[in-house]
This record gives sequence, C-alpha cells and structure tokens, in this order.
Amino acid sequence: MSYFPPHTVEELLAAVARLVVGEQETRAQFEAEPTAFRWIFYRGDTDVWIRLLRLPDGSKHDKAGTEIWSSWQTVDSVAQAVIRCFDQVAHSYGESTYHAKWGHPFPRRELEALRAAWRGLASESRGTSPSL
Repeated sequence: MSYFPPHTVEELLAAVARLVVGEQETRAQFEAEPTAFRWIFYRGDTDVWIRLLRLPDGSKHDKAGTEIWSSWQTVDSVAQAVIRCFDQVAHSYGESTYHAKWGHPFPRRELEALRAAWRGLASESRGTSPSL
C-alpha cells in the first residue's frame, strides 16, 4: 500500500471544491513513490472532463505521464461521488481510526468546504437544497 502525504487528500477535496465554484481547471496529485498520480479536472459549463495520469515522477510535465483513465461527468456527480466517498470513510472507520491509520487527521474542514460549495451549486441549479 502506498503512503499518501497528509496534503494529498486535502488537495483532492480542494480541487473538486474549486471546480464546483467555477474554476475551469483544477488539479490534485497523489505521490505513490516512485510514481505519482495526477487528477486533472477541466470544467465546461455543467460538465467536467476528468483525466487521471500516472507519471514516473511527480515533478514531470503532464506529457511525461500516461493517461490511465478519463471520463466526462457532470460537476454535480463528481462532487456527490467525492463527498459520499469521504463520508463513507468517516462512517466506516471513524475519524480517530483514520488518524491512527494514516498518521494525520481526517480532512473534515476540506470535506465540509466541498459540501458547502456543492450545496450552493445544487441550490443555484435546481432551486433546492441537496441532502448530502
């Protein structure tokens, strides 16, 4: 199993939150020495193109990587999936077990920031408050 530095998970949550509030391109990178995995999100209106690259070295340009997955999704579905994933981790393991296992606190602040951004997006687009 690879070790992810503490900022890695926070970086992914922040990238998705920035995407939700309207940034056109956001990124997050997981260092899984000796390789790195880079998530790149390109927003177009309500859709997002997601690319996942594997790079031999995290300091390398995107072109040095190999695309291992890509998909078009709605911004809403990406935000929901990430929120549900982290909610499930918190529910299944608890924040104290997460801290013990990974050596850093559960990213509660970043998760709640993403949730708030997503709720704002959902109420703007649907005129309702989402339930996550």
